[in-house]
Amino acid sequence: GVGFVWPTTEAVLDKLQEELDEFRAEVASGNRAALREELGDVLFVMANIARDLDIDPEDALREANAKFLRRFRHIEARLAEDGRAPAQSDLAEMDALWNEARARDKASRP
Repeated sequence: GVGFVWPTTEAVLDKLQEELDEFRAEVASGNRAALREELGDVLFVMANIARDLDIDPEDALREANAKFLRRFRHIEARLAEDGRAPAQSDLAEMDALWNEARARDKASRP
């Protein structure tokens, strides 16, 4: 309410990149306390991007979780067709099935 905001969405995106770079450095360092702090900074900037774009970040996260579940269920169903479970697959196969589910999702968008 006092004008302490980034002037443009592009400026917030620049800040996000800065915070992601700092987060990446802390992942490499292994410093858990610093990593937690930098993750908080990334989430804070993402919340500001959502505010700037008039998107409810909690709704967006809920939708992302639902999308993940829908796609993972697709992986499970496709593997079950062969009588297998995800534990009997590998990352490359599951990633290909994920991409299949992703393409299906994109094709069904309004």
